[in-house]
Amino acid sequence: MSRVTSKGQVTIPKEIRERLGIRAGDEVAFEETDEGYVIRKEVDESRFERWRGAADTEATVEERMRELRGERP
Repeated sequence: MSRVTSKGQVTIPKEIRERLGIRAGDEVAFEETDEGYVIRKEVDESRFERWRGAADTEATVEERMRELRGERP
């Protein structure tokens, strides 16, 4: 259970952040349902764009693909 601060901030528990793939700086959306609210990670539709022309890296293909898919290392 999380508690809301005076600034309206809530800490998302680590297990939930890991399951949803939420990292610092990510955007999340709160959607109202009949049973309450659902939190979901906003997915940047252009996440592949940042790799355009980025062949000069020491990352392996597998590492780059994991990052492109939004998977945690």
